[in-house]
Amino acid sequence: MADLRIVFMGTPDFAVPTLEALQAAPDMDVVAVYTQPPRQAGRGKRLRHTPVHDAALASSIAVFTPASLKSSEAQAEFAALGADAAVVVAYGLILPGPVLRAPRLGCFNLHGSLLPRWRGAAPIQRAVMAGDAMTGVCVMAMDEGLDTGDEISRAEVPIAEDTTAGGLHDQLAVLGAPLMVAALRGIAAGDLSPLPQPETGITYAKKIDKAEARIDWRLRGEALDCLIRGLSPYPGAWCEWQGDRVKVLLAQPVAASHDAAPGTVLDDKLLVACGSGAMRLLRLQRSGKGVMSAADFLRGNPLQAGDMLL
Repeated sequence: MADLRIVFMGTPDFAVPTLEALQAAPDMDVVAVYTQPPRQAGRGKRLRHTPVHDAALASSIAVFTPASLKSSEAQAEFAALGADAAVVVAYGLILPGPVLRAPRLGCFNLHGSLLPRWRGAAPIQRAVMAGDAMTGVCVMAMDEGLDTGDEISRAEVPIAEDTTAGGLHDQLAVLGAPLMVAALRGIAAGDLSPLPQPETGITYAKKIDKAEARIDWRLRGEALDCLIRGLSPYPGAWCEWQGDRVKVLLAQPVAASHDAAPGTVLDDKLLVACGSGAMRLLRLQRSGKGVMSAADFLRGNPLQAGDMLL
């Protein structure tokens, strides 16, 4: 059997392990990579390639960076690649019908949740923020809906009490790579049949709004813990002190009795009152500064009992 001709479509770090797994597979040939165009970044506003772009260049794979796939010219260019399958991992562009129908076997997406829970842009963060006990990755056959395609395979992982969105992101990226390779082989051999997603249990993981990352100290400690871990490291849950924004990247709920207003600092080690109990702040970042432990933060920012975090 001839190698499967694969067009890979992805952009961020999350997509790179799957691209590398496809390249390493002896029965697959990644003939082209689609990724988001280079964008200005950093103080010098220099154009920066996406992580997938860099990975493709390192392996001498042809790279396409269209701003859109809506034009007939872009669709014809894609179809001319003669792909058996397209693999899509956090690409960031909508695939129109002609693109979805062009590959012989179809287009297949790796999604960072257990569908149909957390369809949409931020499934990993939303799962942690919601306090979910379990999550995972799914491979689905794409259609024109928002993560509504038939499911081919999945892999599950528990969300531990100390799991952050960043750590879970890295775990799922690695977990999903062999899952996609196996799914493609199963589809090509006729051994796997996609199944419709359940019509119950559907939730949507909307893009994180930086405004919702502001810490509301009136919440229970358990809810704040989920919020902080779900937004760590990006964009980071935040509060204000002395008019400056402070990100809280790691904290621990503490069963403390107090009658202080939410947001009040209760001791000299960053124990902060919340709606129920308190939060021990462990890792913080002040605007324009690096990430610091609580002890290092306090050396330059002497919060004392009775101070308020807003």
